[in-house]
Amino acid sequence: MPRFRLRFLLQEFDLVGPEVILGRSPDCHITIEDPLISRRHARIAIKEDKATVVDLGSRNGVRINGRSIEGEAELKDGDRVRLGTQELLFSVVRRKDRPVRPTGYMRVCHACGTPYPEGSPACPHCGAPALEEEDTVSGMMVESRRNWTFQLLGEVIERALSTSRAAEADRLMRRAAKEIDDRLAAGERLDAEHLSMISTFAVRLARLLGGSEWVAWALTLHRRQGKMLADEVIDRLEELDLAALSDVPPVLDTYVSWYKTKPPPAPSPDLSRLARLEQLLSP
Repeated sequence: MPRFRLRFLLQEFDLVGPEVILGRSPDCHITIEDPLISRRHARIAIKEDKATVVDLGSRNGVRINGRSIEGEAELKDGDRVRLGTQELLFSVVRRKDRPVRPTGYMRVCHACGTPYPEGSPACPHCGAPALEEEDTVSGMMVESRRNWTFQLLGEVIERALSTSRAAEADRLMRRAAKEIDDRLAAGERLDAEHLSMISTFAVRLARLLGGSEWVAWALTLHRRQGKMLADEVIDRLEELDLAALSDVPPVLDTYVSWYKTKPPPAPSPDLSRLARLEQLLSP
């Protein structure tokens, strides 16, 4: 008879039937602290040699290997179960399996270079089969998880903005802002794609809320990174009604004045972006 386990970060949980409840509530069998996880988020049912998972009506749903589930879904060895911004690895343990190391070793995938928990038969990120000669490292590889968490958080912010749920979008953006502050404080830098994505969200949220706070935040973030706004961010700025948002132009003018102190050498696409910003400020 097989046994079933969930691995979350460096912890492993044996799944003991008939059911295991996962959620944010301390009353759940497995409690995960994440504001994007519902108090009672999902249930895993254990019956003989089969384990199935069902969403308990959570706001953000359950995904298996990146796909949202509807109704009950059977779990297979190596499946990635995502709740909120957290990912858990499901495994089937049989007697012939080698014992799991308690020290939290991670393999580095030979195909994509991403770390994943040792013991998985394949890389959960690209699907490449595990090789014995792959490097192993102890501890959690923070950067890959941070990037994945940031990406998923962006998906949830996008849904909130698209449905005009201003309060929820604002709450999620503040969480993203804290994540970014933590990265910058650790000496990291955002890549161009993430910088553009989160700044675009910030300007859209400013339009939804009718204020300059998030515009100022996006501009300050670019100043901290020494970057010009991407075209897609300027596109969103051009959608703002600056006559109704009278506190936005002074913030934008401060950013433009800062950037003009050290413009890039011509030719550069950043110069045309600068011209677009100046046009926004012209009467």
